[in-house]
Amino acid sequence: MNPQLERLHDYPFTKLARLLEQAPLQSKLSSITLTIGEPQHPSPQVAIDALQEQLAYLNQYPSTQGSDALREAIAVWLCWRYGLASASFDPSSMVLPVVGSREALFSIAQTVVDNSTSAQPPIVIIPSPFYQIYEGAAIMAGAEPLYLPCLKETDFIPDLDAITQAQWQSCQLIYICNPSNPTGAVPPISFYQQLIGLADQYDFIIASDECYSEIYFDETQPPLGLLEVCRALGRNDYRRCLVFNSLSKRSNLAGMRSGFVAGCSATIKHFLRYRTYHGSAMPNHHQVASIAAWGDETHVIENRCLYREKMLSVVPLLQTVAEVSIPPAGFCLWLKTPIDDQQLVQYVFQRFNLKLLPGQYLARTIDGDNPGKGYIRMALVERLEVCVEGAHRFVAAVKALSTSNS
Repeated sequence: MNPQLERLHDYPFTKLARLLEQAPLQSKLSSITLTIGEPQHPSPQVAIDALQEQLAYLNQYPSTQGSDALREAIAVWLCWRYGLASASFDPSSMVLPVVGSREALFSIAQTVVDNSTSAQPPIVIIPSPFYQIYEGAAIMAGAEPLYLPCLKETDFIPDLDAITQAQWQSCQLIYICNPSNPTGAVPPISFYQQLIGLADQYDFIIASDECYSEIYFDETQPPLGLLEVCRALGRNDYRRCLVFNSLSKRSNLAGMRSGFVAGCSATIKHFLRYRTYHGSAMPNHHQVASIAAWGDETHVIENRCLYREKMLSVVPLLQTVAEVSIPPAGFCLWLKTPIDDQQLVQYVFQRFNLKLLPGQYLARTIDGDNPGKGYIRMALVERLEVCVEGAHRFVAAVKALSTSNS
C-alpha cells in the first residue's frame, strides 16, 4: 500500500458520525441535516431537457478534453463573467472540462508537484479552515501541507506575509478557496495581486477553487475571480494561474459531476496528459447538459434569490446566541459560539435532532491553535422553512446548554 494513505485524516463527516454515535438521540423531532454542502434546490429544466435528449448516445466514449462546444461554452461564460479578452482566451488550450471540481482539485497536485529534486518534500500551501481535498492532494503527491490560518482578525483572508521566504522557495502549489468554504470570505484584489507576484518570484502554481462564485448576497457585487485579476494586470496568458469551478453549487447539478479548470495553457497541457491516463472524462450527455446550463443565467439568479431569502431569515435568529453575519458569498454560515463546537454539535443533535459540523474538523491544530475551534458550520441548503426551524433549534440548544454549563 502507498504509505501516504496512512497520513490522510478521516473526512470531516466520518469524524462527525463518530462524534454523534457518542450522543444517542433523545429527541422525537424530525431530522434536519445542515452539514454537507449539497444543494437541495431544483436543477434547471434547461439542463434536464438537454440531458434527456442525449440518452440515446450512451454507447459513445467521451473525450478527456471534452467537446469543442463545451469548451467554447465555458470560455464564453468566463469572458462574460470576468470581462476576459475573448480574442486572447483560447478555449482549446485554456479550458479543460473535468468531472466535478473536486477530482480536478485533487489531481492537479499529482500533475504539478515534483518531489524528486530535493531531500525535503516540497510545500503545498493550504488555507485553514479548508476543503479537505487540498490536504489529501498534497499528501498523496508527496508534498508537505503548510496550513495558513484564516482568522477573524484578517477577515478570514490568509495572511501571505506570515509565510517565510524559505517556505515560499519550497512552495510548488497554493490552494485558495474564493469564496471561502466555510467562511464565505472573498479576497480583495490586493491579495491576488500580491499572490501573483509571489508566484512569479518563486515559481509556483495558484489553484483558485471558485465553486461558490455564483452564490453571493449583493447582486451588484459578484465575487472577484483570479482570472479577472490576471486580465486587470494584462496577463492574458494567465501563467501559473488556474481556476476551478463547477455546476454543483451554481446550478444545483451536484450529481452530474460537471466542472472545469481554466487558465494557464502550459499547465493545462500537462494536466490533460495526466488526465488521459487518469481516465476522468465527462460523459457526452453530461457535456451537452453542461452547455445548456453554462448558457443560462436565469436559473442562477433565481438560485441566489432563494439563498438570499434564507440568509435574511436565519442570520438574525442566530445572532441572538452566536457571533455570525451574512457572508459576502456562499451558502454556509460560520458561527462563533461561546460553547465548545464538538460539545454543542453533540447536544443539538441529541436534544433537537439537528446535525451541524464542528468547525475544528475543517482546520488543523498548529502550535496548539485550531482556527476552526469554537466555530460551527451551518450549510443553508434545505428549504427556507427547514433552515428557519434549524435556526430555532440551534438557538434553543445554545440557551439550554449555556444554562446547564453555568
